[in-house]
Amino acid sequence: MPGETKALAEFAARLRYDDIPQPAVAIAKACIIDTVGVVLFGSTLPWSKIVDDYVHHVGNGASTVLGAGFRKASAPGAAFANGAFAHAFEFDNLRQPSTGVHPGATALTGALAAAEEAKVSGKELITAFVAGLECMFRIAAAAKSSSEKLGFHAPGMTGVFGSAIAASKVMQLSPQQITMAMGIGGSFCSGLLAFVKSGQGGMVKRIHMGRAAEGGVTAASLAARGFEGPEVILEGKFGVLDVFARDADLAAIPADLGTRWETLTITFKTFPCHVTSQSPVQALQTLRAQNKFAPEDVEKILIEVSDKVLSHHADPAPRDVATAQYSLPFTIALALYRDPGDPQAFLDGPNQNPAILDLAKRVTLAPYAKDGPNSNDMACRLHITLKDGRTLSIARTDFEGTTTSPLTRERLEQKFLKLSSSVIAEKQRGELLARLNNLEDVRVEELFRV
Repeated sequence: MPGETKALAEFAARLRYDDIPQPAVAIAKACIIDTVGVVLFGSTLPWSKIVDDYVHHVGNGASTVLGAGFRKASAPGAAFANGAFAHAFEFDNLRQPSTGVHPGATALTGALAAAEEAKVSGKELITAFVAGLECMFRIAAAAKSSSEKLGFHAPGMTGVFGSAIAASKVMQLSPQQITMAMGIGGSFCSGLLAFVKSGQGGMVKRIHMGRAAEGGVTAASLAARGFEGPEVILEGKFGVLDVFARDADLAAIPADLGTRWETLTITFKTFPCHVTSQSPVQALQTLRAQNKFAPEDVEKILIEVSDKVLSHHADPAPRDVATAQYSLPFTIALALYRDPGDPQAFLDGPNQNPAILDLAKRVTLAPYAKDGPNSNDMACRLHITLKDGRTLSIARTDFEGTTTSPLTRERLEQKFLKLSSSVIAEKQRGELLARLNNLEDVRVEELFRV
């Protein structure tokens, strides 16, 4: 039996479009649509403009940087830019249950850049994307969410492999070459969570996805030219799961490979904030709709949350946009004063309204009660104490956009059209959406001719 790294490489090399169940194809295409919309909006933000300037400074190429002008860059450069844009404001897609993967911002942006350069079909892009997802999600599951306990931003590790495998598939590499691409990619893993504890510098978080996507494309390109890396990069001593994880479950990597489709676990956000804030915000909206109270009526808020939220998302006084989006106390307070589904509500910064920061300091987080599903990072129990003495409570274990509460196609397309409106005109938005919906019949190089 091959090792875990080789097993994934062999799976990816032999996967064909017709092997993928149609529900998985549908979710993959939905993820592509969602990601393109998020990338287009993300390209307009100040930190993204810095990345865009850098990418075009270092070279041109045949792959599209999604943004004003749809300019071309090298495949690694486009992957870096689009990955950074996708994660520019916390609105990109994930997996449920969470394992530290961002499928669109890493595996797709890498696959898309490589696919446009290679002039492949939409079917080939979908197949490559799913190959990357199936492998990346299993690597993440094997890490058991331990990377971030060590201070490492998990998508900076998992995303390299998703991108490397998807790009390798686009390039039609052999199992041995894909193994080498993964071996090379292991040395491109990066992304630290120092900004979580410092309370500032969160802008760097934006490029963790871009670096992962770029690293994967670079690794695949090197492997295609004969460059080598360790063929046991996942399972070997000082390999990724030995260095960046604790007590990894290697058996989770090949388990049900090709029969249980991890692609079906993709989750979509409805608010531009950290995924662990999605359930609490939706719970808050439900309580408010039922009880009709104003933010000024709130005395204090208690939220029972998972251990991860307590350790990573509890800052009541963030100092920049990124750390504000990462903070549950701030996000809950903002959701009482502004529309949490509007990116501008967060982009105005944590100091936009003193009342929001004041309320954030009256939000207390506590461990989810022992009878609750504390292993589910999305689960929460919300208690709002009003100044008239009433306490309103509600519990949630998921949110709209998860596999148990799916986002409708109509809502997904509305999100795409709203976000892409910041870059392209209405007629062009509709045409781009039509091409994405019919991706199987489109050449990737024709996608972004707007």
